Amino acid sequence: MSSQASILVVDDDADLLRLMTMRLTAAGHAVQAVSSAEAALAHLAVKLPALVITDVRLPGLDGLALFDEVRNRHPSLPFILLTAHGNIPDAVEATTRGAHAYLTKPFDGKELMEKISQALLLNAPAPTPFAGDGAWRSEILSRSPRMAEVLAEARLVAATDASVLISGDSGTGKELLARAIHKASPRAAKPFIAVNCAAIPEALLESELFGHVKGAFTGAQGHRQGLIPAAQGGTVFLDEIGDMPLALQVKLLRVLQERMVRPVGSNEAVAVDVRVLSATHRDLELAMSEGQFRPDLFYRLNVVKLRLPPLSERREDIALLAQHFLLTLAERHRKPVKGFAPDALEALVTAPWPGNARQLYNVVEQVCVLATAALVPLAQVQRALQTPSAEVLNYQHAKQRFERDYLNQLLKLTSGHVAEAARLADRNRTEFYRLMQKHGLDPQLFRTDASSEGPASGFGDIKNPGESGT
Repeated sequence: MSSQASILVVDDDADLLRLMTMRLTAAGHAVQAVSSAEAALAHLAVKLPALVITDVRLPGLDGLALFDEVRNRHPSLPFILLTAHGNIPDAVEATTRGAHAYLTKPFDGKELMEKISQALLLNAPAPTPFAGDGAWRSEILSRSPRMAEVLAEARLVAATDASVLISGDSGTGKELLARAIHKASPRAAKPFIAVNCAAIPEALLESELFGHVKGAFTGAQGHRQGLIPAAQGGTVFLDEIGDMPLALQVKLLRVLQERMVRPVGSNEAVAVDVRVLSATHRDLELAMSEGQFRPDLFYRLNVVKLRLPPLSERREDIALLAQHFLLTLAERHRKPVKGFAPDALEALVTAPWPGNARQLYNVVEQVCVLATAALVPLAQVQRALQTPSAEVLNYQHAKQRFERDYLNQLLKLTSGHVAEAARLADRNRTEFYRLMQKHGLDPQLFRTDASSEGPASGFGDIKNPGESGT
């Protein structure tokens, strides 16, 4: 739970109001307490809190009317309703329209704090621009302790000229971190040039990096400056460095050692002054052991290593990023949507996100394009999360999915007889049991009544291809 959250509490019971104020203040929150809906609206016109807690039954304008009024202006502002038993149906109806939760009086103080914690976690406020010293990382939205550690190290290394290797899964924001390091460095006024080594054909990569002279190869009709010389005085970011061909790794190492670039087809080298940042989603130490990456280049690039955690390890950021993406995309697509329903936001926060922030962006864009109301409902989020997307299935995830589906098919085919399934897979039984355990598969669940009465060998239910059933 975030400390020093601003909470507006509305209740005409002076004793309860005083007790809640004391409890929330002791928990580290900034509390504004008012006794009527009219006073709450006046306060909201001046300053928007992170959360509103209101009694349903109030003099004058009641709590439900307050909720409806505020929801029209600020759809993503979370509400917790306090209600007597007679008002429960109204409170339940309000939760279906976007209220975060309701509690019946008298309520348990621990339960209230849990609801507050959940509401603040799921309903992150819209991010505000960073100012002053924070401008260098303005593109990186985060309140995660894990990310805070990474950013602190990045800020320290930015002041130096050391090479930095950024590791992390696809979609975790490696280029954003590289740009932030550049912005915080003494080279910030000079160019930042990003090169995706995996996206450029091998035959063209050398020319793209180092440049070429006229006639260097077929189609080279003039001189072309390479991307490394173009970043003179600034920073070059080599993304997916693990996919760089070995022959080019040798030439890149020479550039880093000599600070000289020789364009393709030229006899003269050009002096360059650039800082090199690189990134990869691959295990470069494994690639070195397999002879796919040069150790001398690895040690040259890996002076400082920063690891970006996957989105599943920084769930505190999911609501923050989702809301930011939604507002940005709503403006681009000219949509009226302003936030997520509480259960929709909870579905986003608890999703696995194998494709990380890039996948989250794609899901949010889909729900934004299809949105017809101010709040995105749970059904739209569930639909977007179930949509297959090859873009966010990395190799390891696709391999695991295939392996599990393959084991499922074999066990269904053999009615759960492991020895026969292992034979068909051309694996020994011990290894097959290990694979089943890895994927949480129980062969008993695949056995039918008929198969369980078959021969002890486990082959009784398997027919030859030409054998017909009766």
